[in-house]
This record gives sequence, C-alpha cells and structure tokens, in this order.
Amino acid sequence: MKRLILIPLLFLGLAASGQRTLQQRVTTPDGEKLYSAAPDVAFVDERGDRSVPIIVDGRQSYQEMLGFGFSLTGGSAELLMKMDAQSRSRILSELFGQDPGQLNISVVRLTVGASDMNSFVFSYDDMPEGETDWNLKHFSLSQDLKDVVPVMQEILSIHPDIWVMASPWSAPAWMKEEYDVRGPKLRRECYDVYARYLARYIVEMGKKGIRIDALTIQNEPLNSRNTPSMPWSPEDQKVFIRDCLGPQFEKQGIGTDILLFDHNCDRPDYPLSILEDPKAASYAVGSAFHHYMGDPSAMTQVHQFRPDKDIYFTEQMIVDRSGGPVTRQIAPSVKRMLIDIPRNWSRNVILWNLAADPEANPHTGNGGCPFCFGAITLDGNTVTRNLAYYVVAHASALVPKGSFRIHSTAPDDPAGFLFEDEQAPGAMRLMRYDRAGVLPNVAFRTPDGRVVLVVANTSSSVQRVKIQYNGQFATVTLPSGAVGTYEWAL
Repeated sequence: MKRLILIPLLFLGLAASGQRTLQQRVTTPDGEKLYSAAPDVAFVDERGDRSVPIIVDGRQSYQEMLGFGFSLTGGSAELLMKMDAQSRSRILSELFGQDPGQLNISVVRLTVGASDMNSFVFSYDDMPEGETDWNLKHFSLSQDLKDVVPVMQEILSIHPDIWVMASPWSAPAWMKEEYDVRGPKLRRECYDVYARYLARYIVEMGKKGIRIDALTIQNEPLNSRNTPSMPWSPEDQKVFIRDCLGPQFEKQGIGTDILLFDHNCDRPDYPLSILEDPKAASYAVGSAFHHYMGDPSAMTQVHQFRPDKDIYFTEQMIVDRSGGPVTRQIAPSVKRMLIDIPRNWSRNVILWNLAADPEANPHTGNGGCPFCFGAITLDGNTVTRNLAYYVVAHASALVPKGSFRIHSTAPDDPAGFLFEDEQAPGAMRLMRYDRAGVLPNVAFRTPDGRVVLVVANTSSSVQRVKIQYNGQFATVTLPSGAVGTYEWAL
C-alpha cells in the first residue's frame, strides 16, 4: 500500500507532513528558463528503478567556501559610476544583495592600479622616465577614488562581510628593468620599495573602509602580453615574499593573506617551488589559479603536496560566442567553473570582469582584452545579463560564505544498485559498475542547515537525475544542456 500512496502524492507535487522536499531552480540553453523555480519534489523511500543515483553525504566535508563572484575592474567601476545613482543602486543590490532573488555575490577581486580592463594604464606612484620615488612621496589612490573606491563602498553597504582580494598587473614603470608598463621585470633593488608600495595600498584602502582580505603577488606572472603586465619567476617571487613583502606586512601589522601564483593550471610547480622554502611558505596562506590552460586537477595536486595551504580560483573569462541564446553554453560553463573548480579544492570561484559596455570597452590598447564582456553589459543605465551572470547565480545565490563542500557521487566514481534475485525471490543481489556515469555535480552544506546540489546536463539528451540523501530518493528531469540547482534541508 505504501507504494500506491506515495506515487499519487508525487504526481500532485505534495509532500506528507514532515517529508523532506527538494526545491529546484533551472536554466535551459534556449533561454526559456533563467534560474527559474520548478515544482518541488518530495524525497521518497523507493528508488523505483535501477538507475545510479547521485549520492549526497553531508557527513563528509571538505573545504570551507568563501563564495562566488567577479572582478570589479577599473573599467567596470567606471561604467557603474556613469549610471544614475538609482540605477546603479538597483543593479548593485541585485548582484550583491542577500535577499531572495538577489545573487548574493560574496567574493570580489580588485586590481592594484590598472588592469587591461581600464581605459588607460596607471599606478599609484607614476613618475616621469628617469625619475624615482623611493620614499613613495607621490603615492595616491586618486584615480581609484573616482570609481573603484565609491563603487566598492556602495557594495560594502549592501554586503558588509564580502571577501575582497586584490591583484597587481604591474609595478610602477620606474621600478622595472625597462621603463615600460608592458613586460619588463621588477628591478631587484626595487623589491623593498615595491613591498612598501603594496603595503601602502592595503593601508590606504583600509582608510576608505575597504579591507583587503587577500593579495596575490602578481596577476599572471608568466604572461607578458597584457598591458599592463610584469613577468616574475617563482625563484624571484620567493625572494620577494620571503625577504621583503612578508617582513613588511609583519612590521606594519598587516593581516592581509598572501596568495601565490595567480595563473594557469598548467604550472602547479610554480607555487610548490615557492612553498619549498619554509620562510616564504610561512607568509603564504595558499595558491591562486586561472583556467585558460591546463586542467583543474593541478589544484588537487598542489593540495595533495601541501594540504596545509588553501587553494583559490581567481580568474576565468566566460563569453558565449555561439550566436544563440545567452545561456546556450550554460551546462559546459557551469561544469567547468562551479563543479570542477570546487571539486579540486578551491575555496572560491571568481570570474573575470563584472561589466563592460556593448563593445567590450573600456580596455587598454596593445594588450587589452577586446572581447571580455563580463557578467553584465552596461549601456548607460541599461543592463544586459550575460552567460557569466547565470553561471555564478547557480551557486552564489544559495551557497554563501561559510558553506562547506560535501561529498556527492562523481561521474567516474564506482557505483552499483541492488536487485531481486530471479531464482530466489526476496533475496537481493548487488550489481557493480566501475563508473557511476552520473551527470557532473557538486554539493555544499550551508551555515543555515541546507544542502545545495548543482548539476550540469552536458549530455545530448534529456536526463532523469536521481538524487539519494539519507537513504531516500528524489528524481528530477533536466533537459539537454540545462543546469539545475537543488536545495533541501539537512
């Protein structure tokens, strides 16, 4: 009789008193559903078929999450400041607010001086060629005071405990081996003054009410093609951290975390070689990665070598060039960013560039990015939400700071199911599979006692997704190319 009772209840979308229910939000590649609510589904005792479930186990915890977000580049802030105050407040509340229907972005990346997504290149202590400023008498945040600082202050009024990290693209040109913002190395005799320069940035931002929680030493130290940029070998960066930056932070009582590398997943040896030095390692809390090259498993390699140091993901651009609906590439993008990155131990996911205009401006010339459209497109007060917006929404809205990644069945995990023996009715046998073959997914436990499961249907057909939790089962249907975020109580 139990089977006869439960099936009608599921079809009616009702749940018995005290029964655990699953809430779902779905984005489809045709754009018909954009992080849209779908009917609740009840967990039941019967699994009903031999399909392999995604088993979620809240007792197996991994890294604590800082959250999901974007880089607030100077160009993004410039465009936001061109909006009228009401329109800017509306979109910032939508992005950073924590109420239902808002994205709840909980991490943001700033640039120390200009990045390639600024209208022009600047540092906080520019000097004419041939002149120097060893005592940083000319240091000034004057350019950031026009856009980045007021936008960040408004963001903090919406989300006061947001985690803020910063990354430099280049030292001031007068500190480099050649007077050029694109490419030359930092002069060894300038290591001390540059350490004081970075410390000064953190102190001055703090005076504006902006706490810098973490600092990477150099954005993409193996890429000299951006304007601005500055190459840095791991051997030289080790010396800088060990002998200059770490001691400078200690001297000034600066509690900002130092992160290593900040480049692609094809070079796990870079941060590991710095961590081989005990003193340098004592100043660094972890390593940061991008994913333009290599495989995210490199982050797991670094974690396995140094599990005492954290992993961070600090940049990836997502642009849909398919010409179809803005969410056409939602499933592969979510798999790559929201699933593969946390499954490889990262505490956060930061995508590249919050905003650009319809022409992907502003950006620098001769090394700026002409196709970095970002999460939103701003055309005056008009806002267009892009692929990256919906990718991040599928985690940020429900997985706040302080959540933990928990166990869920991965596609390559072994699996099995029980079935009744044909020759001995009532006796059960186990069918084993070397590979579960479930859809890509990742699960989290939130501070308020919820489970959040993100699933990407990267297959070419509609899929019935069976979810197992505490011995009960819920089944949902996910169209080809779609993404679902599923939430229920612990």
